[in-house]
Amino acid sequence: MRIDTSTILIVNDVETMIQELVQSLPIHDTRVIKNEEEGKSDFLIAHSKLAIKEAYIAVNRTKYILLGGDRFLPEAQNSLLKVLEEPPSDIIFILITTSKTAILPTILSRMPHKYLKTKVAIKRCDLNLKHLSLQEVYTFLKAHQRIGKVEAKELIESIMYKVQEDKRRLTSKELESFTTAIKLCHLNSRPINIITTLLLNLIHKR
Repeated sequence: MRIDTSTILIVNDVETMIQELVQSLPIHDTRVIKNEEEGKSDFLIAHSKLAIKEAYIAVNRTKYILLGGDRFLPEAQNSLLKVLEEPPSDIIFILITTSKTAILPTILSRMPHKYLKTKVAIKRCDLNLKHLSLQEVYTFLKAHQRIGKVEAKELIESIMYKVQEDKRRLTSKELESFTTAIKLCHLNSRPINIITTLLLNLIHKR
């Protein structure tokens, strides 16, 4: 992907896009600033301060500063406003998030944005949810124990689709567990643990 000016990218998955950009941009002139705390993905004011500091470290070539987060706190964005509006020479900021609404209008009005989110076809779940056993769950989890965050979200969606297809009635709390599972994926919780909890809940429901 060619990026010649500071840009906002709206993507399906922040971490995946960061990895793609890091591979395509000059390795010595690319900086990534995001929440490194396990289970956290919010871009905080501490991260904005790091970004500003990095922007004013002089270089002789174009430097790319990647700012990633599923949610950018308003105070963090406000502190970035001036440097985004008038970045130092040869500095290109790339804001990466999963929703346009995560970015304040004041920043959206100053930076172009690219909407790169794509619709993902829901994969069919091969589990027999009507007669789900612990052995089947164990076998299924063993086959998927190394899945990543993106694959986990697709798997959760496929399980939810299968529940609806089978016309199984779930309580509000059980439905909420699917929403929570997706959120946990965004927060970098271990995917296999999320899937395990969902399937055990479905066995209990049976």
